[in-house]
Amino acid sequence: MELSPEDAKLITLARASRARTSAQHGAAVRDQDGRTYTAATVVLPSLRFDALDLAVAMAVSSGAKGIEAAALVADRHPEPIVDGTAVRDVSGHGINVYIADLEGNVIRVGVT
Repeated sequence: MELSPEDAKLITLARASRARTSAQHGAAVRDQDGRTYTAATVVLPSLRFDALDLAVAMAVSSGAKGIEAAALVADRHPEPIVDGTAVRDVSGHGINVYIADLEGNVIRVGVT
């Protein structure tokens, strides 16, 4: 699959975010102004955040009004179940969510 340089960057950032902590997932989102936000899955005794939901929350808490695209990198197969609800909450339908493996190969593209 041929990605735009901006979308390929999201996958690279998501991979790096996951690798820093060896988390289950790493994610990156790009807002309507081109800013990117990254996150990794957080699992603590008192709370759990999936990487994609957390990246969206970070974008919104920084003032983003919309998400242009998102990427999620997963450390396991079968591929993760991603419904894109948080992305859809911010931006509505039609936003690409790229799901990639640890090497950065796109497994599938979900559309919110």
